[in-house]
Amino acid sequence: MMTLMLLIFLVGYAMIALEHPLKMNKAGTALLLGSVLWVIYAFAAPGLIPEASGETFKAFLTQNPELGQLPYAEQCLQFVTSYQIPHSLGEICSTLIFLIGAMTIVELIDAHGGFDFITRFVTAREKRRLLSMVALVTFFMSAVLDNLTTTIVMVMLIRKLVDDTHDRLIFGSMIVIAANSGGAWSPIGDVTTIMLWVQGNITTGATIPNLILPSLVSALLPLLILGRGLRGEVSPPAPSAIQDADDLTRQLSDREKLSILILGVVCLLAVPIFKTITHLPPFMGILLGVGVLWLYTEMMYAHLHVPEEKKLRLSKVVHRIDGSTLLFFLGILLAVDVLRYGGLLSTFALWLDQSVGDVYVVDLIIGTLSAVVDNVPLVAGAIGMYPIADEAMIASAADPAYLANFVQDGVFWQFLAYCAGVGGSMLIIGSAAGVVVMGLERISFGWYLKHVSLAAALGYLAGALVYIIQRLLF
Repeated sequence: MMTLMLLIFLVGYAMIALEHPLKMNKAGTALLLGSVLWVIYAFAAPGLIPEASGETFKAFLTQNPELGQLPYAEQCLQFVTSYQIPHSLGEICSTLIFLIGAMTIVELIDAHGGFDFITRFVTAREKRRLLSMVALVTFFMSAVLDNLTTTIVMVMLIRKLVDDTHDRLIFGSMIVIAANSGGAWSPIGDVTTIMLWVQGNITTGATIPNLILPSLVSALLPLLILGRGLRGEVSPPAPSAIQDADDLTRQLSDREKLSILILGVVCLLAVPIFKTITHLPPFMGILLGVGVLWLYTEMMYAHLHVPEEKKLRLSKVVHRIDGSTLLFFLGILLAVDVLRYGGLLSTFALWLDQSVGDVYVVDLIIGTLSAVVDNVPLVAGAIGMYPIADEAMIASAADPAYLANFVQDGVFWQFLAYCAGVGGSMLIIGSAAGVVVMGLERISFGWYLKHVSLAAALGYLAGALVYIIQRLLF
């Protein structure tokens, strides 16, 4: 049964990776994959549970003595439905709720023109200087906002500033690299770092100082390489090609736009502080931020003379959230959890430890794979393969020094955050930011591969080298 589950997972994974050629939404594939695997696992549980979850199963039966009279197969089914599925959903939903809250705040800022203040700082006309400013703004924006939103905002900016098609391809590619690199050093900057942070694999205080320099290097080296071919000043598009602001943003004052931007960013930045002080899950902090911003916008509209149909209250803005992305996360994380409960991921982790035996190499492999396939299931798989090590586990391990890499904020988890985030820049299809720019600016897979992939790969390896040197020295 485990072989069948693995084959189904690989087929589903391939369909997700080939979403665009197959013209099949990856969210639907992921939901189908997760559901089918859980059905198969429910039937195969009697044969898999003793080896994969034996101790947990015994504890479950001890806590529920009334199940002792049931047949063994029924006991296993009860364990799956009453313990494993709720436990899996609890972990997944904590991540999904956080993402919903963060996406809501970002959409609310964007709907009210808050990002206009960021784009106003980018006023350079000389091509190399403008590229540097765009990369710098993108790098730091994506550490606070999600890199997908940052990418869209910055692409809209360069459309207002750059008319030449070839130049826009270079600028768009640099935005992809800077957004992915910027999201890797912040716990709230990328979906994969959010997953690691919410699950407790990394913390804010250790992640930012250890990853900001490698991430910066991974963006600066491609910036130097791509900027070499740019000469002169940019030619802006004709005024008619620039879209007018919508009715609402024209009627909002700069003070109102800026207040929403500041409050929204503060709500996002306050989440790690909230978690540190209260020790509550991050999604509680993001929901608190949504509530604060919701009440603020309601009070603002109470004094704003705008027709009701023009007001973008949060109840309207929430419909802009990309539901298919959330469903994709739900499906793929459910699928990965099945493999974890079935024991496949622990078996694969043991094989990696025995055949590779180096956490840096393992993470570099995962980062390289993230250029081809989605990094969300890769990181989810890594979380499932390796539990967070504690002192008792290290003390009883055959190789304590190796297992120490898997403690909270250990080398494996920090380097995984870097590799999974930055590695996707090596191909245009390797990240959500790349796919968005591919659609908005019509960057082809072949053009990116020819002109950008080498620069992105060199940046990825240079940043990885910086991280390794940091760990060896400090």
